[in-house]
Amino acid sequence: MTALPITHMTLYKHGVGFFQRTGKLKADEVRLSFRESEMNDILKSLTVIDTGKGKVLGVDYATPQQRDELLAGCTIKLDDQRSLRDLIAGLRGRRAALWLKANEGARGLLLGLDELPDRQPVGSSLVSILLEESNVVRAMQLDEIQGVELLDEQSSGDLRFFLRTSLAQDEFRQVTARLTPGEHDLSISYIAPAPTWRVSYRLVSSGQGKDARTLLQGWGIFDNRLEEDLENISLSLVAGMPVSFVYDLYTPFTPQRPVIEEENRVAPGPIEFESALLADTVQSLPSPPSPMLKMMAPAPLSRAAFNVEDLQSSTAVQTAGKDLGELFEYRIATPVSVGRGQSAMVPVLSALLERRKDLLYNGSKFPVHPVATLRLHNTSGLTLERGPVTVLENGEYAGEAVLPFTPAEGEIVVPYAVELGVKISEESGASHEMHSLRLSGALLLIEQWEIAWREYKIANLTAQDLVVTLEHPRSEQYELFDSPTPMEKTAEFLRFLSAVPAHSEKKLRVQERRLAARREELRRQSYDGLRRYMRQGLIKQEVYELAARILKLWEEVDDLNRRLNAIAGERETIYKQQKQIQGNMAALGKEGKEGALRNRYVDELEASESHLKELAAEEANTRQQIARLEEQVKQLLP
Repeated sequence: MTALPITHMTLYKHGVGFFQRTGKLKADEVRLSFRESEMNDILKSLTVIDTGKGKVLGVDYATPQQRDELLAGCTIKLDDQRSLRDLIAGLRGRRAALWLKANEGARGLLLGLDELPDRQPVGSSLVSILLEESNVVRAMQLDEIQGVELLDEQSSGDLRFFLRTSLAQDEFRQVTARLTPGEHDLSISYIAPAPTWRVSYRLVSSGQGKDARTLLQGWGIFDNRLEEDLENISLSLVAGMPVSFVYDLYTPFTPQRPVIEEENRVAPGPIEFESALLADTVQSLPSPPSPMLKMMAPAPLSRAAFNVEDLQSSTAVQTAGKDLGELFEYRIATPVSVGRGQSAMVPVLSALLERRKDLLYNGSKFPVHPVATLRLHNTSGLTLERGPVTVLENGEYAGEAVLPFTPAEGEIVVPYAVELGVKISEESGASHEMHSLRLSGALLLIEQWEIAWREYKIANLTAQDLVVTLEHPRSEQYELFDSPTPMEKTAEFLRFLSAVPAHSEKKLRVQERRLAARREELRRQSYDGLRRYMRQGLIKQEVYELAARILKLWEEVDDLNRRLNAIAGERETIYKQQKQIQGNMAALGKEGKEGALRNRYVDELEASESHLKELAAEEANTRQQIARLEEQVKQLLP
């Protein structure tokens, strides 16, 4: 068996590593060992290349099966705790030679094993054997047997198969690349699960004013979970998010097929068919605003501290960055050695960057106090993977943060400490304000401002004049008005500067508005409401007079409609009275008092008929008036 050492390793952030083994050898096969959990990725990616004169014939590996399934036809099955006992039991009826104490031996056919009750020692069980060339059956205790020689080829074959199967059920699986005989120059590569690599940063600042310098140093952290030492390999660490998945190629899969029963070929009777019918798709870091920010200077050190130059010169960083499109690779130029089961840190970045200090406040992220923040321009030429960063000021610990995933030339925002000497409170509210009003047909088109405001109250309790940067939520639906101009914008926030003198308070009010429109029926308006709109300057005098005239006509139409309803009511009352009179008349005679009463009912019917005629005439006249008024309204509407 020949193994090739790992010469290159690339680690990714999603728990996968790319491994490459290279070397020259003279053999007809190469065996590699992998964990069972790695086999799907191995079978998906294993590539064997011979750059010499040899050829790669194929790759073999043991088919994964359940142990009981593999051993179904094997007569020998050994338990982990009683192998000799199970071997003797499995050899019943087969030829064997038993080696006993005092150099004795017995050859023949094994009859079997007679076990004693459970409480008796296993070694006291009796083994029986029919001795060769005799009819003697010899019995001996199991613990007398020192060895067993298998004289039956099937027995030895079954035992070896059982042992190979037990080995195959271990955690590791063997993969064998078969080669042509002779010399080979091989390169074997594959992907396999691997712990994600991580990165940690040091952000070191020293000096003040023009002499201030800031060094960003990055260390890649990775683990060797392989079953071998890594010696002088080349290492690459890749940032980004490639697509990756597990595809089960290792487990045998036999699809279920439908079961077809034997057909009945006896026709039940004559078969007839009917005839067919004849049918026819960063900006760079902004310049510090004026006035310059005044931040609290760090306390003087009581002892000597390292500076940026010391740290930069003490660490050898030889990393080549390579843009891979959606990914970014840190290629470590110096060889790396890591022992089995060990982890390591390798320097991947050391760059001097421009920086600016801010006091940044965002109430949704950290209420009450602003956060001391370093703003840097990533001029390292490398894409920065997300990771923790420790901030050091003049050799002293200043705070921590998480450095976000940042492309080259992007801005890095590192909030590392809370400024407890500044307190900020917020108040907010909303209101509406009329913008315009116009008449369109029978509708009143109203536009009004929906106003939202937020006021920030900043209390500077320190002895230093400070400038605080406020982050205000950004909305594309609203526009700023009567507010300070934002210093800069992000995808989600507007940033405003507020200079606050020492031991003082200051307020900053941000107002936003959007124009909303609605429609109202002119007929539902009142004279008082129209006059109020006119006093506010939303409508002119002539518009008010026109609207008032139209409202007056509609009021007359309403009065006439109410009269029509009253006429209908009167008519219905008369109909009921006539029906009652007609009913009474049917029961009266024509002579005497009944005749006189009948005549009186007749007079009442005649009077009601006359009243109905008058109502009909009034109704017709009223409808004519309504039509005339509605025509006037139609002509007046714009």
